[in-house]
Amino acid sequence: MASKGRFGLAAAGGAGAVMVLAAGCTGAGGGKGELAGDKSAAITISPANGAAAVKPDGTIEVKASSGTLENVSVQGKGATIGGQLSGDRKTWRSNRTLTPGTSYTVTAQGRGGGKTSTVTSTFSTLKPAKTLSIADVTPNLPGEKVGVGMPFIVRFNRPVTDKAAVEKALQVTPEKPVEGAWRWVGSDQVIYRTKTYWQPHQKVLLNANLAGVNAGGGVYGAKDVQETMNIGDEQITTGDISDHHMTVRRNGRKLRTIPFSAGNGQTREFTTTSGIHLLMEKGNPVTMVSPGRKEGDPGYYKTVVNHAVRISNSGEYTHSAPWSVGSQGSDNVSHGCLNLSPANARWYYDIMQRGDVIKLTGSSRELEWDNGWGMWQLPWNKWKKGSALTGADAGTGATASPGTGTDAGATPGN
Repeated sequence: MASKGRFGLAAAGGAGAVMVLAAGCTGAGGGKGELAGDKSAAITISPANGAAAVKPDGTIEVKASSGTLENVSVQGKGATIGGQLSGDRKTWRSNRTLTPGTSYTVTAQGRGGGKTSTVTSTFSTLKPAKTLSIADVTPNLPGEKVGVGMPFIVRFNRPVTDKAAVEKALQVTPEKPVEGAWRWVGSDQVIYRTKTYWQPHQKVLLNANLAGVNAGGGVYGAKDVQETMNIGDEQITTGDISDHHMTVRRNGRKLRTIPFSAGNGQTREFTTTSGIHLLMEKGNPVTMVSPGRKEGDPGYYKTVVNHAVRISNSGEYTHSAPWSVGSQGSDNVSHGCLNLSPANARWYYDIMQRGDVIKLTGSSRELEWDNGWGMWQLPWNKWKKGSALTGADAGTGATASPGTGTDAGATPGN
């Protein structure tokens, strides 16, 4: 991708090469050279030609002691390295970290005494014993469209010591801007949530510019990663547990009102949670098992249900429950799930997007913010406090959240 620096100097040359200016050149050099026709003029490049084990978080610097710099390019595998030219055109500095264990060649052209000269420096960066890489990004399904509440969930391959350095390298760019921030939920996992829901029908780009970032403890970022999140329709469900009905709207238009039967409330685990949930995943069928009980214990159950949509990690789903159709819309008799008729359960299953919002009210139990994808339960000011950055840096760039996968906790149902 072409980029522009302070003086509108266009990037070119493809991956690993950035041309700062365009100019013809003659002559050659080694890490330090003189401008033709002017013996007192010289270009120096740091790191010097032949340097090895250069720290990836270092800076490439090119200087002209007299005359001016006309062109600087950096070539090497991995991250594309750009730079910035000083106002007097005598100094150029790289603007990002370097890929570990990589050979780079810097080519600098200068002009003095009416002639041009070229100097090159080839060096290699340190190959660290341990590197930091992204193990998983959610959402990550090819072609998937997600709901307006969907976070970016990033999990690393190892614990991060310098969270601020790593977080600063994570940049989120939506087509329709909205304020957002990262929150660390462990030493190896960070979540990006927005202040308000995403606007629908847009792409959101995550650029993880990790190559060469010093993550602390001798660990450097291995490579850059780019992911795209596709926001689909705004699908928001609102329901009152005490009224036994929920209404589904798409882009503000009412689609359907669905009667349900929620948790009977006899115990905390059988109480459906109030709060802002996100639709996390779906399965058909799903086996529901009583939490904390084994076969033979009082209250033990193991039930297979169809068209199940997960809304928390404490085992709450919407799902088909033909056995409770008579109670749906009038009474709460389930073990915590929202029991729907077979037709309504299948309809909801078919239209769901991960990250769709379902906001429930009317029960005595609040959804915990770290229960599945319950991050919208945290007020914005509290959410931002989980960032490793402070001041103006916080909220500039925030994943799978706690219990992202199918290994979430017990699944009360039926």
